[in-house]
Amino acid sequence: MKKVYFLILGIFFAIVLSKTQAISWYRFYEMFKFQSFHMFGIIGSAVVISMVFMQLFKKGIIKDIHGHKIVPELKKKGFISTILGGTFFGLGWGISGACAAPIFVILGFKLIPAIILLLGALLGAFIYGLLSNKLPN
Repeated sequence: MKKVYFLILGIFFAIVLSKTQAISWYRFYEMFKFQSFHMFGIIGSAVVISMVFMQLFKKGIIKDIHGHKIVPELKKKGFISTILGGTFFGLGWGISGACAAPIFVILGFKLIPAIILLLGALLGAFIYGLLSNKLPN
């Protein structure tokens, strides 16, 4: 039964992404040209919501599907890796006009472009997997 809740949550997330136009390449274009606050507002809201949920995870208020406490792993702090990763992610985002999460929502609207985006994202993840041991920490 709990899995149904996650399915409903995923459907709700897809609806929110489509209704807020977070799947629109034009909204990304406006954001990267600093012409509109729309996407910055969505991203800022996501950051605030994520901060709240991380605190709830750390306090043990929200548990995983099996009732176990969720313990977020601490990440290594690295300036070079953050700049490199952010640059590649931003370039892919800017060129494709899509972030990772909306790709699956876009599948419901525009099948062929979304398949191309998905293949590009998978290729990028595959290349990262091949190079991850050689990249700076």
